[in-house]
Amino acid sequence: MSNTPPWAIKGELILNCNCTVFCPCVISLGQHPPTEGDCAGWAGIRIDTGHYGDEDLSGLNVGLLLEIPGRMARGNWKAAAYIDERASEAAYDGLVAIMTGAAGGTTGLFKMLVSEFLGAERAPVVFETEGNERRLMVGRAIKGSVKPVQGADGGDVVVTNTQYWMGPDITVAQASQGRVRAYGRVWDFDGRSAEICQIDWKGPGR
Repeated sequence: MSNTPPWAIKGELILNCNCTVFCPCVISLGQHPPTEGDCAGWAGIRIDTGHYGDEDLSGLNVGLLLEIPGRMARGNWKAAAYIDERASEAAYDGLVAIMTGAAGGTTGLFKMLVSEFLGAERAPVVFETEGNERRLMVGRAIKGSVKPVQGADGGDVVVTNTQYWMGPDITVAQASQGRVRAYGRVWDFDGRSAEICQIDWKGPGR
């Protein structure tokens, strides 16, 4: 870790998993099992501002695939990363280090929890926002769309002040589309649980 450059990412993350209702991991911090017993999902990250050492990461997007066999906190995850094809070589290497946990800091827990990293590859990663809808398209691998769940006052339902690793405030959402065709996985999570989170990650220290 002593040779790991300082890094930081600010932006937005969207996630869709196979839970039938809002993911219990947010409140239980991974101690409660997913609603279906195990967890499968995809995530998209829009980097508004960021750097890895001297390399600018601003404006890049990342797609993730996650598979967790039970309670999140118990580990044994499988994961894969799709790095924006527009990334420079240095930015690509930095984002792989961040998403695998090798760069420490906020995502350092990935190094402990992910037992099998399926791979990282360049891909066209498109993160779009239209109104309150967020869409992620990663080549032919991931096609997803999520919208916040509306509350009684017409605003978004938000779980605030959590200790969740992604960020303290999680917007409760639902996927209108959540399809994965990658690494032998064929998932369709339309209508299932989703999350939206403003992220402020950094490393290698916390």
